[in-house]
Formats: sequence, C-alpha cells, structure tokens
Amino acid sequence: MSRVYKFILPTVKTELSRIRQLASIIPDPELRKQALASIQTKEFHCQGGSVYAAANLSQRHVLIPLIVAFQTISDYLDNLCDRSTSMDADDFRLIHQSMLDAVIPDREPADYYALRTEKEDGGYLLGLVNQCRMCIRALPGYSAAQPYLVDLVGLYIDLQVYKHIKPELREPALLAWRQKHQARAPHLHWNEFAAATGSTLGMFMLFLSACDPDLDDAGASMVHQAYFPHVCGLHIMLDYLIDQAEDRLGGDLNFCSYYENDSETLTRIEMIAASARQDIKVLPVSSFHRMIIEGLLALYLSDPKVGQHMEIKEVSRRLMRRSPLTRLFFWANSRWIRKFL
Repeated sequence: MSRVYKFILPTVKTELSRIRQLASIIPDPELRKQALASIQTKEFHCQGGSVYAAANLSQRHVLIPLIVAFQTISDYLDNLCDRSTSMDADDFRLIHQSMLDAVIPDREPADYYALRTEKEDGGYLLGLVNQCRMCIRALPGYSAAQPYLVDLVGLYIDLQVYKHIKPELREPALLAWRQKHQARAPHLHWNEFAAATGSTLGMFMLFLSACDPDLDDAGASMVHQAYFPHVCGLHIMLDYLIDQAEDRLGGDLNFCSYYENDSETLTRIEMIAASARQDIKVLPVSSFHRMIIEGLLALYLSDPKVGQHMEIKEVSRRLMRRSPLTRLFFWANSRWIRKFL
C-alpha cells in the first residue's frame, strides 16, 4: 500500500487528467459526454487495475499508462453501449474492435464508429488504442502473452455485444454463447461464466507477466488459467452484487439477479472466491495475488452502495464475516481512498 500511495495513485491521477483533457475536446457532444462520464464515475477501475504495477515498480512507466488507457477504452465503450442510441450488435462489436486492436499492435485499426450516428471523436478512441500499442511494444515478453490476451479480449467483446442488445434478446444470446463454451468451466452457472468474461484483471496480469523477457507459452498459459475464470468471476460478481438496485432501476442486466435468494448468492460467491484462492497458488509470489483477491472483496464490500440496500448489506456482511486481517486492512484503506483521494 505504501507503493500504491506513493507511486501508483499519483501517476494514475496524472494519466487520467491528461486523458480527460482529450475527452473534453471531442467534437461530438454525445461522445464527449460519455467519455467524460466514464472517467468521472469509473476512476476507481483505473486505480484498482494499476495496482498490478506495484508488483514491478521498475516498469510502472509502461504498465500504468497501458492499464489506464486500456481500462479507459473499456469504460468508455461500456458507457456508449449502456446509454447507446443504438442496439445494433454489429455496431457494438465494431466499436469493441478497438480493444482487440489495442492488444494486436501490428493490425490495421478499424473505423470504429462506421455503424453509428455519432462519429466525430477527434481521434480520442484511436489515441487510446495507440497508447496501448506503444506501451505493449516496450514489453519484452509480450509475444508469449498475446494469444492469451486475445482470448480474454475476445470473450469480453462477446459479452459486451450480447448484454447490450435488445432486452428480450439478451438472455437467449448469452445462453447460446455459454453453450458454445460449455467445456470451459462447466461447474459455473451461465451467469457466472458470463461475469468472468467481463473482467479486465486477467488482461492486466498478463501485461505484468509480459514485463519478463523470459516469459514463454507455458508461463502465459499458467497466468491465464490462474485468473480465468475464478479471479475474474469474483471481480465481476462483486461488482454486480453492489449494483443490483441501481441496475433494476435502469433496466440493466445484472448477473446476481439470476440467483433464487440471498443464500444462493452468498454460497456461489463464496465458492468462486475459494476457487480463486486455490487457483493462484500455482503462480510465483502467490501472496501478491492473494492480496488482490482480499483487496477485491474489501474494495467492493466497502462501497457506500452496500449500506443503502438491506439485501446487499446482508450478503456483504456475511461475506465479510471472519475476514482475515489482510481483508480488513484493505477494507479500511478502500474507505480512506474513497473519502480523501
């Protein structure tokens, strides 16, 4: 946490300030509005993701700009789809092509806005893609990590397409997609698998791993399997847990709403958390990844939204019961960061 306070958070703030300035001059008013809103309301995504740079401070000048740019693309596109003037699957897939272009640095970028009314972003999205590409070229082990990043980004894009189409089409599309990938984590419910594909944490861990010039296919595969699906699934299920009331009001799809009751919600999230703790044991310096897991629980369960709704508060209280000291430490830090930074 001393590294986070001293090096990570100030650099994230500087990066986001620079990106915010670029967002503020986007010509199209709707694109400008969504770009600025994504930075204002989702800054903690970049702060949390950039914690991975604390594991290799010598490469923070590469990792933080890369993670912030990539996460900003994700948050911006999520806003464009959530509050979209379109419900066209082809449009959603095309704008998300930017995330694949960001991790495949030699590919010709697409015309991301070709299928939507709003087009003039002044080079904002392509600029974020190019920032990712520039940073990636400085990662000596990236060639080993790239296939696994492409896999995770591809799953992420599928999710974003299917969860944002017309409401009556969403669940059938997601169920058919899950059936296609049934061999991957067959013990997970369809909503849990879908949630796992919505996390960027596995991607950030692969960026960190690619700092190692000796990273090979076996090492990259190990990272991929250690993070997907359980660490990634825990991340997004916690996100959905605290957003249930908000999503009900907005008519947005929420993967926690598919559980029958609070007891099932608690049991399944506890199972995913336990599996995540087991998975990361194969990784070098597994204590770092254990801290990530406890930090996730602390970050989300300390969110102010938890106290505003009784059903969320009860599940959160039970998840925090008998917490280890590490989680309590991160819980206190998460509250402090939200209040003062």
